[in-house]
This record gives sequence, structure tokens and C-alpha cells, in this order.
Amino acid sequence: MTQVKSYAAQQADQSLAPFDLERRTPGPTDVEIEILYCGVCHSDIHTARNEWGGTMYPVVPGHEIVGKVSSVGSEVTKYKVGDTVGVGCFVDSCGHCNNCAEDLEQYCENGNSMTYNSMLQDKKTITYGGYSTHIVVTEKFVLRVSDKLPLEAVAPLLCAGITTYSPLKHWNVKAGDKVAVVGLGGLGHMAVKIAAAMGAEVTMLSRSPEKAKDADALGAHHFELTTAPENMKKMKGRFDIIIDTVSAQHDYNSYLSLLKTDGTMVLLGVPPQMEQIHAGSLIFGRKSLVGSLVGGIKETQEMLDFCAEHNIVSDVEVISIDKINEAYERTIAGDVHYRFVIDMASLKN
Repeated sequence: MTQVKSYAAQQADQSLAPFDLERRTPGPTDVEIEILYCGVCHSDIHTARNEWGGTMYPVVPGHEIVGKVSSVGSEVTKYKVGDTVGVGCFVDSCGHCNNCAEDLEQYCENGNSMTYNSMLQDKKTITYGGYSTHIVVTEKFVLRVSDKLPLEAVAPLLCAGITTYSPLKHWNVKAGDKVAVVGLGGLGHMAVKIAAAMGAEVTMLSRSPEKAKDADALGAHHFELTTAPENMKKMKGRFDIIIDTVSAQHDYNSYLSLLKTDGTMVLLGVPPQMEQIHAGSLIFGRKSLVGSLVGGIKETQEMLDFCAEHNIVSDVEVISIDKINEAYERTIAGDVHYRFVIDMASLKN
């Protein structure tokens, strides 16, 4: 075992603070990674504060990890010391269920091992995430990262990027499709960039008129205020797919009316309570309301390669680790454009 520095929450009502944790000694198929940058996802906050329940304290959040390989096991073939790599939302899965066989490890039927606040496949070892100097991950769950892009801006692709890429790819978004994105935050800004790179005609839907300028800069072709009834009326039946990233309670029925016949609305946000869905919102137009998680390892690598090809990264604000509690409060307040990323060099000093 190796002792490494990290930041952890000890209780739901306590701020994150320095914490020494033990990482396993790399085995034959393991890759040890020196973490350079780790993105701050809203899921980190929910987990640290036990807002979803089930948090195992102490918890070390972080699942948007980019770093350099510092050592490899004797049987590792894909990576060598010095390679630039990433780790996303999970670090292992059972490997033999139907979903794992289809490269859908995110839906592992026997429970995948999430990067933090989870159990490894031995079902007894707790995982600790990327708010730390190093992490050890089995080779299959390590991802290759291009050095062509700024690594601090690549880190959020490991969650926000794949969370939005996966449904766009699964529902076959292509050139000329009309895509709407609801909510301009960490997920929303990535959905706009990726959909636009796929050739779609992208409309940003927002309640905040001041976000029009940002939407344009991100590559959206149109911006529409959802608070204006006349706007909602004129958009009825316009879109092939709607990517809904909003985690606050809102009326899904009004957005379903904006879909074309056979259109699909994908939920990525998790509101504390869901509004009632009227059957007619789906029946009249053969519309679909679906959900999506992140992607599997194969699809995540595909996303990273796609983003490198199209020069897509997240818009980030880099912080030192001692600013993490302030960053949590600012994230909740929407005071970030559009993702905080921790410079892990600040933890080594």
C-alpha cells in the first residue's frame, strides 16, 4: 500500500479537508497515475453532502481525472510510464454480464465500481476518487488522452463530455438534425459543442436572456427564451432531439411539445422531484422520453478521440485544492463558466 495526499469530506455537514489515504500497490494489470487535473462535478457535491444518501465517509470525490502514468504492472500492454491518460466515472465492472459484453459497463448488471464512494469488485474495498495526488486503476478502465489539447480543459470530458456525447451518438444525431439543449451549465455547454460538431442545427433553450451571448460563442445556432410563451408556441414540433440537462424541478410536458413526430427527449439531470408526465405529451406524436447515464469505456475513448479531432474541450476555471469548498458553493450558485478544475500540483505543495 502507498499513502497519498487527498481532500475528503468526513461528514455531510463538514467541509472537505486534507486526508491521507492508502492506494493499493499496482498489481500485474494495474496502471498507477499521477493526477494532474480533476474536474469538479455537481455529483461530487451531492455525494460529499449525502444528498443522494448512501455516502460512505470519509469520501474523496472526483471522477474527471487526467494525469500521467507513473508505473505499470507486468502484464500491462496498452500504456507505459509517461503516457497521458484519463479516468472517468467508474474503475471496474464485473466483465461478464450482458451489458459488460456489449461495452456498456456503465449499466453493469452486477454493479460497476464507481471511481469514488463505491466498492471494488471484491465488494469490500471502498473506492476513493480524483481529489488526490495518485490513483491506481486496472488497465481496461484507463483511457488514452491526446496531448494536443489543454489537459485542464480535457478533464471534464471524462464526465460532462461523455454524458452528453453518449445520447447524441446513441440516438444517431447527424448533420442537419435539429437539436435543442435545455440548461447551459457543465453538461449543457458540452452538449452544444458536441452536437454542433456532429453537424446538427443547435438551439439553446434557457430561462436566462444573459446566456444568449455564451450560447453563440459555444456554437449554438439559435437561442430561445423558454419564459416567453410566444417562443414556446412558435417552436412546437421543431426538434428531432432535446437534451435536457436541468436538475431543478421543471415541466417536461412543455418541452415534449417542441418535439417533431418520433422525436426524443433525453433526461440527463436528476431533479429532486419529477413533474407529472401527461400521456398525451407522448401519444400525440409518438414521442419518446428517455434517460441516459455516461458511456462505456469503448464509447468514452471514442468521445475523447472525437473531441481531439474537433478541438473540443470544456470551458474551465482552474483552482487550487484549498479553494474546493468555495468552488462547491459557487457551483451551486451557478457562478462558474462552466466547470471548475483542480490543479493537483497544489495538493503536493
